[in-house]
Amino acid sequence: MLLRTSLTLIVVGLWAVQAQAAAGDRTYVVPDAPDPSSAPPFSNGVTVGGTFYVAGHIGVDPATGHPPADPEMEAHLVLDAVKSTLEKGGLHMDDLVSVTIYCTDLALYDKFNAVYRGYFHGHFPARAFIGVSQLVRGAHFEIAGVAVKPNGPKAKAAAKP
Repeated sequence: MLLRTSLTLIVVGLWAVQAQAAAGDRTYVVPDAPDPSSAPPFSNGVTVGGTFYVAGHIGVDPATGHPPADPEMEAHLVLDAVKSTLEKGGLHMDDLVSVTIYCTDLALYDKFNAVYRGYFHGHFPARAFIGVSQLVRGAHFEIAGVAVKPNGPKAKAAAKP
């Protein structure tokens, strides 16, 4: 009886999430651009239910519009971009549950990790670090992720810096 009730609750919960997504209960974080027609054709982040999907971000120097030559500086810029998108969606870096990092030079793994560690205060999200031949605008790194909104008073208190 308990098992049947638990399975029913799980099925009803999944149905509610699907119904919420189908009903269009979504919020979008759009790229900042002086001219909306020049913005890339994607949202920086999308919330569906309690899940926030972070689009691929690269670290761009605001002065040049391109990634800096220094990979460590670029690592800071790309992580700042992800952090900014999360904050615009009402979340924090520690709300990330999964991160995918694309990198054009796997020799930069340790340098990237040294910067990456400074952006988290709790447990790290699940992560993949994938080598690729090239990225947009000559970037060394691109990051995409998934965050989950915390629930309840304990989670909200824990999410505060």
